[in-house]
Amino acid sequence: MKKLIICAICAICGFTTANAQGKFGHVNTQEIIQVMPEYNKAKTEIDALQAQYEADLKSMQDELQKKGEAFDKEQASLPDNIKQRRQQELQDMYTKIQQSYQDNQQALQKASQEKMQVITTKVLDAIKAVGQEGGYVIINEVNAGIPYISTTLSTDVTAAVKTKLGLK
Repeated sequence: MKKLIICAICAICGFTTANAQGKFGHVNTQEIIQVMPEYNKAKTEIDALQAQYEADLKSMQDELQKKGEAFDKEQASLPDNIKQRRQQELQDMYTKIQQSYQDNQQALQKASQEKMQVITTKVLDAIKAVGQEGGYVIINEVNAGIPYISTTLSTDVTAAVKTKLGLK
């Protein structure tokens, strides 16, 4: 009887230990994000915004160049006070172009971050759902700079996350 009780306790302990180990997974979010329609739409919108900013800057630079060439041609015949005023106008235009470039870069970065935040949140929610449904203890990002992830001891859940998001 003692042996039976000891065997039962060992069996219960072994069963509990096996269940406590849990499962580990890994995922490639870059692969997922690149096939998302939201990503392609966001990329198209950002590219269009960047093209618009570049066209605006090009227009401003062309205007500056035109005014600079006109100033160079008539500079010798202008009185000093008008010459100084035109030089200041050209300098102001140049400063405005530089400021516009910086503002455009910041706006582009902000727009990109906002669009990617929505996409990233959607992917993370899908990863959490796959993790909960699959009973995973942890799911690591393959490209996160972790020195080593065993692809044989952990499960690749990339396809499951794609399925959760309705992707192929």
